[in-house]
Order: sequence, then C-alpha cells, then structure tokens
Amino acid sequence: QVQLVESGGGLVQPGGSLRLSCAASGSIFSRNAMNWFRQAPGKQRESVATISYGGITNYRDSVKGRFTISRDNAKNTVYLQMNSLEPEDTAIYYCNKPWASPTDFWGQGTQVTVSS
Repeated sequence: QVQLVESGGGLVQPGGSLRLSCAASGSIFSRNAMNWFRQAPGKQRESVATISYGGITNYRDSVKGRFTISRDNAKNTVYLQMNSLEPEDTAIYYCNKPWASPTDFWGQGTQVTVSS
C-alpha cells in the first residue's frame, strides 16, 4: 500500500521553529532519496530539501542554514527541522521521491503558517 503521511505543521511566529515528519511506505522510501517540497498559495510546488539514502543532503538557497533534513531508515520516516522561520516559508509541505511528478501519489501535506 502506497502511503505518505506528513505531520508537524502549524502556526508559528517569525523566528520560530517546527519539526515536520513524513511516514512513507516501503515502496516509496526503500533505498530511495527523499525530498521535502512546498507549495504556497498561487505558486508552483518547489523543492525544499533532498536527502539520499546514505544521508547526503541538498537544500534550496533560501532555506540553507535554517532547515535540516534527516531520515530514519528503520522507521521509513523523513524529517524536516525548520528554524528561524520566515513568513515566506508559509506553504503546504509535502514529502516524496525527488523525481515525483504531479500525477504520482502524493500525501495530504501539512500546513505551515508563519505569521505574527
């Protein structure tokens, strides 16, 4: 069964922190790189961070130094620690394989709202 369940979002003030989690089915997670994406209202979905099966990471420039992606291969779970959040980080956050297309299976996402 294909499964992607994102959680951990919420409302936070600028400068605050959140930790997102994504539980994935083995068919998606197994020995694959994993990605966090986000989609803000009226904008296209964009890649935020990538982690290889072995733990090599890559980030979009706007989140470097603030976000940290990690994974627990035993739990089929990927995380996104987000610090120093900015209003521009407001979006729905999704996880998936880095090459996932719009027609692939996607989870429901988790809403992150950064506002005072």
